[in-house]
Amino acid sequence: MRILFMGTPEFAAVSLRALAQQHEIVAVFSQPDRPKGRGHTLQPTPVKVAATELGIPVFQPATLKDDEAFEAFVSVGADLCVVVAYGRILSRRYLEHPPLGCINLHASLLPKYRGAAPIQWAIINGEKVTGLTTMYMDVEMDTGDMIEKWETEIGENETYGALQDRLAREGAKLLCHTVQLIGEGKAPRAKQDDSQATYAPMLERETGKIDFTKPAQAVHNLIRGCNPSPAAYAFIGERRLKILSTRMAGSMEGKPGEVALKDRRLLVCCGDGVALELETVVSEGGKPMTGGAFYNGCRFQKFETDL
Repeated sequence: MRILFMGTPEFAAVSLRALAQQHEIVAVFSQPDRPKGRGHTLQPTPVKVAATELGIPVFQPATLKDDEAFEAFVSVGADLCVVVAYGRILSRRYLEHPPLGCINLHASLLPKYRGAAPIQWAIINGEKVTGLTTMYMDVEMDTGDMIEKWETEIGENETYGALQDRLAREGAKLLCHTVQLIGEGKAPRAKQDDSQATYAPMLERETGKIDFTKPAQAVHNLIRGCNPSPAAYAFIGERRLKILSTRMAGSMEGKPGEVALKDRRLLVCCGDGVALELETVVSEGGKPMTGGAFYNGCRFQKFETDL
């Protein structure tokens, strides 16, 4: 089977490497290189890096709306198109061209959490279970017929970064099995129940702003879901502090946002009278450190709660 792969981040690169061990990947589409770092040096996408290592031709069109990109898509003669976190919408002419169709690996149990940030929102919303879905693509976002699913529990303190890495590994396995079923003509199709759909839009920087008047569990979930990016944060006066990891720490007397140092642990009171231990924090321009170490160097009484 001749496969055209479309993807951009490391989550997708894991699937590309797995598929390349079992199938002929005739070409890869990835987003254009982007400037990164202080020097704004152009950096290739993780999928481009993987494809180059594997000796696979790479296309990086700035848009899929012109004929040039579509002609490149057609020219490789793929039987099947596989899409994993590509970051662009495929129009109907793309979806209808490959003889075996276009399939997608999505990091949620569809129809829940359609959209760009399913892993983050599952954690932020306090879900206990998430998973992966492979599906046939449709012109609307994440609405196509489902093929296979894989389900897993979300750890109590598991972060977006840790869960994403785990789902990337399992997603590669699921995708390889789905492609095998398609090749054998045995792939099932199950329509999604649109009435059960929820959405997971891209996180903005402001999404990570912490409100300590909320229950401790909700704050803990927000911090986990924003780690490593966009990173949750709170203010000490006008000073921004990124908070990367926390632990539930039992009841605490005080008003929301008030802090205390106990056994070298920095605790903050939340709206339900439950404390969070701030395990890892990053001050502006600084490096990650324990909450206790930060408090010792910057004595303060409370975080801002006037949001």
